[in-house]
Amino acid sequence: MQATLISLLASLLLASATAGPSDEMFDELKSAPSQIEAESVADDISAAMQESGSATADLLLERALTAETVEKYDLARQMLDRAIAVQPDFAEAWFQRSLLYLNEDLYDQALFDLNEALTHEPRHFQAWLTLAGLFEALGQPREALEAYREVLKIYPRHETANAQIRRLAPQVDGRSI
Repeated sequence: MQATLISLLASLLLASATAGPSDEMFDELKSAPSQIEAESVADDISAAMQESGSATADLLLERALTAETVEKYDLARQMLDRAIAVQPDFAEAWFQRSLLYLNEDLYDQALFDLNEALTHEPRHFQAWLTLAGLFEALGQPREALEAYREVLKIYPRHETANAQIRRLAPQVDGRSI
């Protein structure tokens, strides 16, 4: 009985330690030889981001995403609030809640949640991309450019980030003579 309990506890600890995307997935993304392969790995990483290591937090995130698809934004935020309370280091819950705040033009709250998401998962390229867009909306092109460059450190083949860097770099860094 005691051995079974110890085994169960060990497997639960191991499951929470392996939640989310692996370092190998990010290495694969960085070295993807083609755009198609990079997008496939990015999709896998995005799916893995929804795994917190807590079945409760994962279910709350799933319910929040479902509520959002049927435009029940208050319910979605309540579910995300609870997911964050259950699993405070769940980067994807912070990120998803930031999107709800952005949808309501609540930039301070969105910025706070994006910061939390990136604190818990600095390789969350979607959070970096969203942060860049927020900086642009706030009229901060230098900060936006830096955030887009962070995306490329993680996901070098990201088409939107590459395009935005090409657009913003001359404005921020100046044109070479």
